[in-house]
Amino acid sequence: MSAALLAAAPATATSSAEPAGRQLAGLDLRETGSGRFRWFGLHVYDARLYAAGGRFSFGQPFALALRYARGIPGERIAAASTDEIARLGFGSPAQRAAWDAAMRQIFPDVKPGSELVGLHVPGEGTRFLHDGRPVGEIADPEFGRAFFAIWLDPRTREPALRASLLGERQ
Repeated sequence: MSAALLAAAPATATSSAEPAGRQLAGLDLRETGSGRFRWFGLHVYDARLYAAGGRFSFGQPFALALRYARGIPGERIAAASTDEIARLGFGSPAQRAAWDAAMRQIFPDVKPGSELVGLHVPGEGTRFLHDGRPVGEIADPEFGRAFFAIWLDPRTREPALRASLLGERQ
């Protein structure tokens, strides 16, 4: 459940071909893969991953775009993200508390059709966009690895979605 909800923290694409993050940062990001997240059979969001040169690496810029199929309060997205980051073992309790507070300020309530994009640029932090407009940034470089691990770490709760995002299977 938390993986579905925390997706709001991450991001979405402004079109099926190009994420808002690419436009914002002037980066050459190319889609690596896409997938659908369902929770107990309910369609929660469609996700797309864009990476420098079309090859994902935590050491290179990338964007995760999420287009929501249902409404979710931003506060719930932040809480679920924080829970999942803790489950994966990232950050100290103090870091997770700071990240949670920042996400609660940044993440908007989403409705069906809303798009959230999380743009990670190593050394610069993570920027978030809602429907193509910047909504906030978390500059802590450790946050980006922790946050995007929700979808991209081998220990994710959704290994099939991870594989689809990485282009390993569709």
